[in-house]
Amino acid sequence: MRRIREVLRLKFDMGLSDTRVALGARVARATVQDYLHRVAATGLDHVQLLALDDKALDEKLFPPREARDTARPLPDWEAIEQQLRGRGVTLRLLWLEYLDGQTGGYQYTQFLRHFRAWQRASRPPVMRQVRRAGAALEVDYAGMTLTVIDMGAPREAQIFVACLPCSQLIYAEASWSQGHEDWLGAHVRALAWIGGCPETLVPDNLKSGVTDASYHDPVLNRSYHELARHYAIAIVPARVRRPRDKSSVESSVNQVERWVLAPLRHRQLLSLDEANAAVLEHVEAFNNRPFSPPRTGSRRSLFEAIERVALQPLPAEPFAIGQWLIARVNIDYHIVVDQHYYSVPHRLLQTRVDVFLTATAVSVFAKGERVASHPRSSRPAAHTTVAEHMPPAHQAMARRTPDRLREEAVSLGVAIGTYVDRLLSAREHPEQGIRACLGVLRQGKTYGAARLELACERALAAGALSSRYVEQLLRADRRQPFLGAASDDGLGEHVNVRGAKYYVN
Repeated sequence: MRRIREVLRLKFDMGLSDTRVALGARVARATVQDYLHRVAATGLDHVQLLALDDKALDEKLFPPREARDTARPLPDWEAIEQQLRGRGVTLRLLWLEYLDGQTGGYQYTQFLRHFRAWQRASRPPVMRQVRRAGAALEVDYAGMTLTVIDMGAPREAQIFVACLPCSQLIYAEASWSQGHEDWLGAHVRALAWIGGCPETLVPDNLKSGVTDASYHDPVLNRSYHELARHYAIAIVPARVRRPRDKSSVESSVNQVERWVLAPLRHRQLLSLDEANAAVLEHVEAFNNRPFSPPRTGSRRSLFEAIERVALQPLPAEPFAIGQWLIARVNIDYHIVVDQHYYSVPHRLLQTRVDVFLTATAVSVFAKGERVASHPRSSRPAAHTTVAEHMPPAHQAMARRTPDRLREEAVSLGVAIGTYVDRLLSAREHPEQGIRACLGVLRQGKTYGAARLELACERALAAGALSSRYVEQLLRADRRQPFLGAASDDGLGEHVNVRGAKYYVN
């Protein structure tokens, strides 16, 4: 309106020609003539027009055009926008469907013009976000994938993207899935690449990170929560279907797809490591790319200048990537993890315990205290048992192996060791030999190792391989000691032995 008022002042108050007015008001001569025609059409003089405010003057000089084609039907633009979010749906397709259902509808150009005008009028105002250095790290997965050759066959790798909103520094890597371990591992590597910890992490509501999505009180996956505690970071998930809550990484995903994934689409990548090396090479090149004018510098230079110093230092040790599970202790004091059985202390029977599962270890926690730790095994239906977890009676039974019995017998005496070894060798099944040996060894607790040694010597001399034979010798010796007496004529005098004279008439 300022130039229109200047045109009216120069023309009517100063009486200049149209050419001089155009020069004075710095507009085209045709524009001056258009303004004068509009003034004449109002029926008011220039004094009345100049007395109006800008809004009233605009309405007088530029009245709205009479609506044309009022009979033409318009589609439901809100429904059009909803359908446009579907995969593969385009505006041209929706326009063709609109024409099929209408007679005399708008052509494609006017259809687009009306749709864009509706979008502008229906959009709410957007709040400007202030990005502080080191305040947040936004993370997401790209919609595009990267083809990688895995064991000779092509396979689609997922692309993890992270962005620091203040400097717009971008990190990206390829992983085989968006699963639990890949999700956590990508965070660990991203923080190590950045070289520090921001105050918050802003993910979307991926199940690997958020168990129950809620704006006010989201429930985080326990492993993801432990990662945040390890790095002293607060996790603030974005709202469901609110991409503006993490607008920086949404924009970064588009940049990664355009400047990283698209240039690699024809390159043959023979491993995931090779793919990640190529991805990081393109990411570094993009981060070093100068900003568009009027901004100066690059993402990397801005990060080094203001954001690196704002990050908190990394912990001394990286986060151990694993998965938290809940298991119930069976009556055999074992839990089942990945089809393998691991022992826990027997006092925890029929209780629930927390299990932290990594690639190499299985740790068991009860009420926050670690009660067991085992190397992870890949053998299904097998057992990993620690003797200390067993009740005392079970520990004793577990020690009843042939080798253990031989060692125990030799420690008691030479004859005992020899006799036990012969018992084990004489039985058809190891369990039979173990039971016979236990019958011999338990006599040492009753009669002492010295008397048992003498009894085993007599049994060996007699060629008897029976624990009952040794037990009978020891019982008879208790009633009337004879095992310690040396004799070359058999067993010597004994109440249970008749002798040769009994058979002489």
